[in-house]
Amino acid sequence: MSYFAHKSSFVDDGATIGDGTKIWHFCHIMPGAVLGERCNLGQNCFVADGVRLGANVKVQNNVSIYTGTEIEDDVFLGPSCVLTNVTNPRSQVNRHSLYETTLIRRGASIGANATVVCGVTIGRYAFIAAGAVITGDAPDYALMMGVPARRRGWVSRHGIPLPEPGADGLTTCPESGLRYQLEDGRLRCLDVDEDAPLPEDQRTGTVSYREVRPRERGE
Repeated sequence: MSYFAHKSSFVDDGATIGDGTKIWHFCHIMPGAVLGERCNLGQNCFVADGVRLGANVKVQNNVSIYTGTEIEDDVFLGPSCVLTNVTNPRSQVNRHSLYETTLIRRGASIGANATVVCGVTIGRYAFIAAGAVITGDAPDYALMMGVPARRRGWVSRHGIPLPEPGADGLTTCPESGLRYQLEDGRLRCLDVDEDAPLPEDQRTGTVSYREVRPRERGE
């Protein structure tokens, strides 16, 4: 396999690293960890035994990913976000056999300094705002904000807030023009298969989040 690891990082024997993956300064990848192709780990990251990362996962600086975490393709983990694996940790009580599973599904983004309490599922393309605290499951395409986090709207696959769906449940991404359907409380994309990557001509951003962001309280 062909991957890059900075000389200051440790990739332990027994770790599996996909082609094209880059591991930058002061990282530690433990035995049994699996990193897919074309991942990028910034400075000072840790990946524990048993963790699985899909392809094209972007892990920013100072992120630790502990045993019990499964991350699908195209996920973004923002700087210093926190992922846990025990709900009730105590220094004197060994709960290694009770690690809880956290699943972060394809295309989701976890914002800087956000905390994900273990045992939850972050849905496809969900967007967890900076500093949010996730204590329960996040639906596909949900915009989650606050402490504890609550859904404040829907976002597109491009991370752009979507207009409120009409009576027919339809809404359109202001950036890409991709259409979405809300049905029975679940949002799905009508124009691109949920398990398919974005087409090449859809991979350059043109609209800032701030241009279309939902109004905050007090504004």
